[in-house]
Amino acid sequence: MLKKLEDFKKQDLPERKLGFWKMAGPGAILVGLSIGAGEIIVWPRVVAEYGASMVWAAVLGVFLQMWINFEVGRWTIATGETIFTGFARVWQGFAPLFIMITLFSWIAPGWGRASGLALKALLVGPEGWGSDTFWTVITFAGVAAILFGPKMIYNSMEKAVELMVAIVTIGLIMVAFAVGTAETWVELGKGVVNVGFKEPGMSVKALFIAIVFAGAGGTANLFYTFYLRDKHIGMGAHVPQMQNPLWGRSEAVPSTGFQYEETEENIKRFKSWWSYIKKDQMLFFWALNTVTMILFIFGSLAVLHPQGIVPSSGSLIWDEAAVLGEVWGDAGRVIFLLVGLATLFGTQLALVDGVSRSIADIVYTNFKGAQKRDLSWWYLLVAGIWIVAGCVITFVMEQYGVSELSFLFNAAYMGGFAMAIYVPLMLYINYRYLPKSARPGKSCTVMMTIASIVYVSFAVACILWEFGIL
Repeated sequence: MLKKLEDFKKQDLPERKLGFWKMAGPGAILVGLSIGAGEIIVWPRVVAEYGASMVWAAVLGVFLQMWINFEVGRWTIATGETIFTGFARVWQGFAPLFIMITLFSWIAPGWGRASGLALKALLVGPEGWGSDTFWTVITFAGVAAILFGPKMIYNSMEKAVELMVAIVTIGLIMVAFAVGTAETWVELGKGVVNVGFKEPGMSVKALFIAIVFAGAGGTANLFYTFYLRDKHIGMGAHVPQMQNPLWGRSEAVPSTGFQYEETEENIKRFKSWWSYIKKDQMLFFWALNTVTMILFIFGSLAVLHPQGIVPSSGSLIWDEAAVLGEVWGDAGRVIFLLVGLATLFGTQLALVDGVSRSIADIVYTNFKGAQKRDLSWWYLLVAGIWIVAGCVITFVMEQYGVSELSFLFNAAYMGGFAMAIYVPLMLYINYRYLPKSARPGKSCTVMMTIASIVYVSFAVACILWEFGIL
């Protein structure tokens, strides 16, 4: 059923002709995905319960993931392939394995339901008219309109997510100015430098989940590979952008990529593209993601923790908005609900898109007969099934009283084990298959080794914890 992958084709690296800001976008989409449930639900809830003592772990999580994203970008600009194809070059069994990991990690629509609850709270209040399923279906309909409406899927994704990020950032800054005090900032700073501390009441599993959710987390970091290709960054310029098949037949997409000869010109071009990747990730993913996460944590530390409010599952956004309403008036409540909706809807949109791209790419590239259909057709099929399944599962969750928060935690837990697999694997493929001039340098190698140790160690510790050994 699996087919042998073709060897790399020889091709020169395209010349980079545009400045950084004209190519900006891929990193911003990843930020839109990153400022999701980890930043607005998981970490604020941890801080509401324990205070700022473990904020160091959130900062560490984002910092480590920046280096992971560097290596995703390195592979894509050097080969034009997705990172999943790189994994399959090592062992084709990784193809079905990553399909299963993606399914188990993201199929439960925790973000979709949380997004629906945020929309409901904003428009009619948490106890207002309409079931959770009704409001979740509305948000999934919004996702479908953005993905399946325009001709070029990436362009609509980029504009929508950038708008969500702008709303979140501006809203959080307003909240921080409204409720912040010097004492709160000092307490937060102490938590940032309190490296290694774990509250006794927090399990190894819970800390692992929190670190994974600080940033994109799980297989979501790997989505960066698709946005670079569709933005025609590096060798991605040789790959046509994926079009919406509802607008007509799209251009055939090659399943495998390219390798450049190590000429002086190609090496110079790689360095230029690599410079773009570093700036994109340091500015958008690391800096902007860290700032927004700290602002979310700051809001919880200033609003919820002093009053001893530890929100129940599904009510954190409303609880914090309600307290803000008491401190700042209706404007504070509405602004935070808008921030919550923008955050969760942006994550919901990016996840449906990223998951659909991942599964479609793996099937199209690795399975015999799959290329009888366009890549965009597979994307449309997976995205459509995912949206329908999300609505159905939300209905079942609501009928049985299952909270979305438990599903979000399980997604991070699965994602953490996925990272324990793919982080060292990524370092391996970038050394084995890339030209010498494109391989990781000393700093990237050291940081990826540290990241590998962190995720593998946590995965082993969680297994031991599950068996009651820790």
